[in-house]
Amino acid sequence: MNNIRKLTDDLYYIGVSDRKIALFENVYPVKDGMSYNSYFLDDEKTVLFDTVDKACSGQFFDNLDTILASRTLDYLIINHLEPDHSALIKDVIEKYPQIKIVCNQKAKQMLYQFFEFESNIDENFYLVKEGDSLNIGKHTLTFYMAPMVHWPETMVTYDSYNKVLFSADAFGSFGAINGNIFDYEVDFNERISEYRRYYSNIVGKYGMQVNMLLNKAKNLEIKMICPLHGLVVKDNIKLLFEKYSLWANYTAERDSVVIAYASVYGGTQNAVEILANELSNLGVRNIKMYDVSHTHSSYIISDIFEYSKIVLASTTYNNSIFVKMENLINDIIHHNIQSRTFAIIENGSWACCCGNLIKDSLSGLKNIVFAGESINIKSSPKKNQMSEIKRLAAELAQKKSG
Repeated sequence: MNNIRKLTDDLYYIGVSDRKIALFENVYPVKDGMSYNSYFLDDEKTVLFDTVDKACSGQFFDNLDTILASRTLDYLIINHLEPDHSALIKDVIEKYPQIKIVCNQKAKQMLYQFFEFESNIDENFYLVKEGDSLNIGKHTLTFYMAPMVHWPETMVTYDSYNKVLFSADAFGSFGAINGNIFDYEVDFNERISEYRRYYSNIVGKYGMQVNMLLNKAKNLEIKMICPLHGLVVKDNIKLLFEKYSLWANYTAERDSVVIAYASVYGGTQNAVEILANELSNLGVRNIKMYDVSHTHSSYIISDIFEYSKIVLASTTYNNSIFVKMENLINDIIHHNIQSRTFAIIENGSWACCCGNLIKDSLSGLKNIVFAGESINIKSSPKKNQMSEIKRLAAELAQKKSG
């Protein structure tokens, strides 16, 4: 049975949701599943926008066969070649050998990296570059390059007739589609956290490139965004643009504190519990606290994008940083976190050294500051260290200027 949703008079959603997947990209927990979005435009020419993950091929081809109703498929537009969107491209080309493959030169090159074709398909390509257009009847499709949002071949497609932006991985989210496909059919504010977690972990390193795409998109009249993951957006376009601008510029949305700690026998946890209480007494609200051994780093990275101040508290382990904390720090660095305040608490029963290692690791990040001196704990916090913890809390409680 097909599972098609009509978006406009001639635009259809033919994507799928995977509710069995546990880890997206074999990294990120997706307890609510994942959607793989594909779209079909019905004009004088028939157009398919991207495909889906191979795990969902049966439902996808049921949808495509139904919508075509024995017609041929004229164009396949490849906005992004990551396999969760491109896995069925070879099958589509073999099924419709006369199809025109609309993509840029980099995408063509990468297509041959993923697939070997039994026949020569070079004549099938309709290569496009920045600002090129394709007329398919009433609709004119214009293509804008979006390299490193978040792969080098990525582009977006704008339909000037329906005022639709097919945005590739931009403006996407974790989570399956539960019948409600439009943003106005759900409580969108409840979904923002998964939009942030998706952006910060998947696209977050490439703020400069995201800003370039935003500047292009701002010149377009957009009434609908059709991303490759998540909801089709109509009512919250302005909100998403505002959020993306903040995220792309590494601007904190909330002046508060995220505390991430690694504790083996409870001493480090005790210290951050005391710190959190002091912060609360000083009026700091919405404090987040995470045990890095129990919370996947993607959730912490998402909150670091949202929050202005981060406390990293770790025990020393094998004369280094506790491994789970080290993993988080590597993620912070790899996601290009900027313009934040960090505070460090170190613990060790002997040869305590993780504090300096953490500080050295973070020192290459742009526009970061460290709050006060690192607090050094020997096995467990002592009464005479309360003044240090209070001083740190007072510094973190100060409101950001500007």
